[in-house]
Amino acid sequence: MHHDLGAAVLRLTGRRRMLGLGEPTHGVEDYLLLRNEIFRYLVEEAGYRSIALESCCLAGLAADAYVAGADMGVEEAADAGFSHGFGDSAANRELLDWMRAYNRGRGEDERLRWYGFDGPLEITGAASPRRALTALRDYLAAHLELPPPPGAAGLDRLLGDDERWDNLESMMDGAKSVGRSQEAVQLRLLADDLAGYLETETPRLIARTGRQEWWRACLYARTATGLLRYHAAMADESPARMGRLMALRDAMMAANLLAIDEYEAGRGPVLVFAANAHLQRELSSVNLWEGQVEWWSAGALTAARLGDGYAFVATTAGTGPELEEPAPDTLEGVLSARPGDRMVVDVKEMDRAELNRRVVTTYRFAPFDPAHEPDALIFLRDAR
Repeated sequence: MHHDLGAAVLRLTGRRRMLGLGEPTHGVEDYLLLRNEIFRYLVEEAGYRSIALESCCLAGLAADAYVAGADMGVEEAADAGFSHGFGDSAANRELLDWMRAYNRGRGEDERLRWYGFDGPLEITGAASPRRALTALRDYLAAHLELPPPPGAAGLDRLLGDDERWDNLESMMDGAKSVGRSQEAVQLRLLADDLAGYLETETPRLIARTGRQEWWRACLYARTATGLLRYHAAMADESPARMGRLMALRDAMMAANLLAIDEYEAGRGPVLVFAANAHLQRELSSVNLWEGQVEWWSAGALTAARLGDGYAFVATTAGTGPELEEPAPDTLEGVLSARPGDRMVVDVKEMDRAELNRRVVTTYRFAPFDPAHEPDALIFLRDAR
């Protein structure tokens, strides 16, 4: 078992409240195996108690139930517990099983928790707010004697068919989105009212249901309001819409991370795993069909709030799937010339003034920007 990487990461970052670990592309097992190794080290040596992944926050509840010992198999947990197809990964299933085994016989303060922190969103579209809204309404109805907010009785009618919401064409064409329909506007007001009930009754609800159930209801409230805001932005037909959608998605991610940080504060630090671009402190940008758009990532938004409580470790590679040898005047090229197959680097100590950002032929891999300053950079000579 290698502990070299985990120890080097801890040496460069120190023990923070939240550590972001980025990957330059999705779907490459080596980055996930690296994450598993680092997480195990941080749990055993630095008191980390939870992990948050770039996967749907609602789906993540099933994965967390599995690691807590729920009566289901790893196949079922992986299928239900991930979005984006990430449940197919052997390394993700391995992590689920390791965490479940670690939790056996441990009390609530010691057990490891699993979170998804992305919204119920794909790059191709966004889910119906049905699950989050109905779960929030049902929680409040079960535990409060208050009259329901105006409109709550007509929730199903306002939602209509889920196909209206997850229509893939609406991602490319704002006119196809239902996000600004009369029903969607009423749902946004209703979601806000339900979230208001939840907030005003916090002491009573925690006393009646316990903190965990209350926290989950807050997750439903954040998800419902965030999704409706996102759908409204999808219905925008101006050139600003894609940048706005990128920004709103990362804002939903950051809201989840800050809620996780607050919930976990007494137990131990959190490891966050996602694409580098979602965790960096610098502005994120991407070239789309309408030109370049820029937005603040979940990491940048979280770091602005947590300050020194947040650290970010980026990952990059020399070669990998669809990835040719890097040019010698790039950061990856310089690191490829050093001995060793994997290393943790303090980029602040490198002379980066003359280095160019690597150009790649695959859109899947995002090369590291040598102007960026993560707390540490992990380099793999070859990622498969």
